[in-house]
Amino acid sequence: MIPSTKLRVHGASLVALALLTACAGPGPGSGSGSGSGLKSAPSSSATPLNQKPAFLGAFTTQRYDGIGDDLLTAGLGRAGLALATAPTLSSPPTAAELRRLAIYSNYRALVDTSAGGGYGSLYGPNVEPSGVSGPGTGLIGGTESLTYLDNGSGRQNVTLMVQIPGSFNPDKACIISASSSGSRGVYGAIGSAGEWGLKRGCAVAYTDKGTGNGVHDLMAHTVSGIDGQRLDAAAAGKSSQFTARLSETERAEFNAATPNRFAVKHAHSQQNSEQDWGRHTLRAVQFAVWLLNERYGQPLANGARSRRLHQGNTLVIASSVSNGAGAALAAAEQDSEGWIDGVAVSEPSVQLPLGGLLRIERSGLPTYSGGSKPLFDYFSYANLLQPCAALAASASASPFALAAANAAAAALRCAALVRVGLISGVNVAQQAADAMDKLLAYGWEPETRLLHASHFLFATPAIAVTYANAYASQRVSDNLCGFSFGVVDAAGASTALAPSALAAVFGTGNGIPPTGGLQILYNPSVGGARAHLLAVSPSTRSADLAFDGALCLRQLWTDAGARSGAQNSEAANRLKVGVAQTYRSANLRGKPTLIVHGRSDTLVPVNFSSRPYVLRNAQVERGLSQLRYIEVENAQHFDAFLPLAGFDNRFVPLHLYFIRAMDAMWQHLNQGTALPPSQLVRTTPRGGSAGAAPALTAANVPNFLANPSPADLIVIEGADRGTLRLP
Repeated sequence: MIPSTKLRVHGASLVALALLTACAGPGPGSGSGSGSGLKSAPSSSATPLNQKPAFLGAFTTQRYDGIGDDLLTAGLGRAGLALATAPTLSSPPTAAELRRLAIYSNYRALVDTSAGGGYGSLYGPNVEPSGVSGPGTGLIGGTESLTYLDNGSGRQNVTLMVQIPGSFNPDKACIISASSSGSRGVYGAIGSAGEWGLKRGCAVAYTDKGTGNGVHDLMAHTVSGIDGQRLDAAAAGKSSQFTARLSETERAEFNAATPNRFAVKHAHSQQNSEQDWGRHTLRAVQFAVWLLNERYGQPLANGARSRRLHQGNTLVIASSVSNGAGAALAAAEQDSEGWIDGVAVSEPSVQLPLGGLLRIERSGLPTYSGGSKPLFDYFSYANLLQPCAALAASASASPFALAAANAAAAALRCAALVRVGLISGVNVAQQAADAMDKLLAYGWEPETRLLHASHFLFATPAIAVTYANAYASQRVSDNLCGFSFGVVDAAGASTALAPSALAAVFGTGNGIPPTGGLQILYNPSVGGARAHLLAVSPSTRSADLAFDGALCLRQLWTDAGARSGAQNSEAANRLKVGVAQTYRSANLRGKPTLIVHGRSDTLVPVNFSSRPYVLRNAQVERGLSQLRYIEVENAQHFDAFLPLAGFDNRFVPLHLYFIRAMDAMWQHLNQGTALPPSQLVRTTPRGGSAGAAPALTAANVPNFLANPSPADLIVIEGADRGTLRLP
């Protein structure tokens, strides 16, 4: 049986889609396919065989009974995921223990698991697809299959995983893509796209996108296997998640010069995996289809299976959040074979080529016409200015306001910025105000003022350092701009990592230091390498949060890399090439798409990502776009911060709107329900005192509407479709 939705063209006529394809052309990496998105069943002239994709090698499959262990919670259940105490590990840990810890850590990294924030009542493992909460544990039985996607070198080793719940029905086949958020391992979307798909009885196709949690201990020469267990690097060979490309001589020399350092896959793989995030997502879906046919296809006389499920009868939604959302959009752009039926994503990290007529008009604010800014551009800028801006009077009520030591260092950062002419002011108050004004002028929304302090402390330097290395294809031994990854003591000096911490890194790490016990070290710090927050810059002789290193990172983008020497000049050139490889086209091939994003997002600001993407899509698809954009007031990037004082009373969970976007796309593809128009959702924060906010209720988080007030509509204007007008 072919579901009726697979015979539709999801709201566009055949003529319109043909015109769209002819006008817009294929997206990057699209091959020779038409890109129309039309579904067609295999020829009936012969029984189609379920042929194993060429990119697949060996894989393992584990069955979980849904009682003692399961796909969604690793046996922890709703209550176990909410516990503040993480699952314990043996010494050495087993693969099952590491998996349980990884699911626990990754679920909590994306979802507020506090009862007051809506967990267990508005969302969570025990909440049915209908939205009704119950007393159940949320355990879901089924199978989980793991493999590597590689180009034959043994260095790429992108992890693919497919979970097939016991409730999967091949007569109503569905697959949800779940590419990991951030730099996380393969379980990085378990609490978002994974949970949504498993509850619906869909197979879920995961990938770590080639970032993942691969950590190479260069002193002990150990690496992570696909299941997270530590292996001798030489013995692991191509089964390693990641092994740094250093000869034995080079590794010995590096260890002698900079002992106790670690190579991390996203930063040091030299693959620039982001350019292939869309392809990796599509490969995960194809892995899922092949596995499903191996189970449900008709057995043939030659021992093969028929290809029962295919693009024509299997509903596929590309989904996920943050970097995973960017991967889903990239996959839809590159989907020349018609695998993906719809897209529903949250807070996507996506970047477009520079330039173009893209104007953002928001009532009461100056026009923003800076276009989609590359991630490294705005992170290297924030990495310089955020600590100073966090001292501004307008940020005085920030959650995680800079503590005394960091505030003193931030004041010294202000002084350093004045010296190089990046900000002005005769005292710290004026300098901080100017730094904040410059961030807002660059494109951050006014709602982000209170979040720059927390983001600098927990995210911005990590991303600036990691992506500089990734885009420039740097080796760990390059120590780009003087930064490296290691462990520090109480004084911030380099020291050895406890074996137990390294053994647990698959379960505790997020793929981008600081994580799993690893910290960012600034090697040139006066007096020897120090944690970057305690480093003393050589040029200023001040403890200004490694200003020299932050300036070096910025200069890689601003064509000033030559000031830091020939090595950094060469890295700057490679970095720009690497960034350009990650640009997306915004041609979604007419696929119905929902993007939700929080207006207060300070990590992936709306002006640099979703808003310009919406505009470019309208231009590329020439009025035939089926993209809808939902912007949510009082929502920011890190729902995991919501239980914390100052976040709890100010912000609402964006995760809930991701669920609603998935629900809306499901209803659109299955029942033909119209997608909601682009709109602003006006939420109400929980209020109360910081750290003691009242419980979140449905009244705080209204759903988006099929017929919103005209005052809440987000519209595209202009003959060139170049203006996005927002309430």
